[in-house]
Amino acid sequence: MAKITVIGSSSMDLVVTAPKRPSKGETILGESFKTVPGGKGANQAVAAARLGAEVYMVGCIGDDAFGKAILENFNKNHVVSTYVEPVTGVESGTAHITLAEGDNSIIVVKGANNYVTPGFVEKALDVIRESDMVLIQQEIPEETVEYVSEKCHQFGVPLLLNPAPARPIRKEVIEKAAYLTPNELEASILFNNTNLHKELMKYPNKVFITEGKNGVRFHNGEKEVVVPTYRVEAVDTTGAGDTFNAAFAVALAEGKSFEESIRFANRAASLSVTKFGAQGGMPTREEVEESM
Repeated sequence: MAKITVIGSSSMDLVVTAPKRPSKGETILGESFKTVPGGKGANQAVAAARLGAEVYMVGCIGDDAFGKAILENFNKNHVVSTYVEPVTGVESGTAHITLAEGDNSIIVVKGANNYVTPGFVEKALDVIRESDMVLIQQEIPEETVEYVSEKCHQFGVPLLLNPAPARPIRKEVIEKAAYLTPNELEASILFNNTNLHKELMKYPNKVFITEGKNGVRFHNGEKEVVVPTYRVEAVDTTGAGDTFNAAFAVALAEGKSFEESIRFANRAASLSVTKFGAQGGMPTREEVEESM
């Protein structure tokens, strides 16, 4: 069983389903509204746990009803929440999601996730040191991502950095991370709109660009490779990227090859979009293996 530590955001997703996105100044009638646990960190932790890993979550929640629900959800999904703490007088993070026309639009309010500081993460250094893989994203402070990259590099623990939401990253962080998984937009920001083919060549078996229905692109040290994804009828694409990252981390931590790991992750992500909610469709290990 792979031991994975996820450092990142925990939020409550407030999801509206509508026939279309309203234009500026326009009011339309929605079709449904739901609240479901989310946050990129929490999503990846739950996905990895469902795929059979021993998962530790490091993050902050508000001292509100959403925070209690987020914590209960970790426990229900067998994510170890020893390092998830409420912040007094602060609201939990929220993501305001509109599902329309087969895709999603999201506004994230960080809330308690702003308190996932280097000082907070320091409490979890022992479990980080003992991990097979660490996952981190960018819904927490930039200095925390830098701190974790330094510590993982120091401990010899591979760090998978999912650079989302997109923002520039210092070259030192890129160098110290074992793997980076940007989508096409994030990759263009990460590498300052330079030729992505050259950047992939510069970082063989390190940078994996997710291209949605077109698959995942990387350089294997000899040539550029695209691993195709699986075609499915999408119900809700929220959380597909988080499922991919979790599954990719689990597979790599178990010693699978890069292409095997991508195929496993692509299959998990394709299954995740066939049900509602970021975590609602995240598959179990058995479901992924049976479908392959």
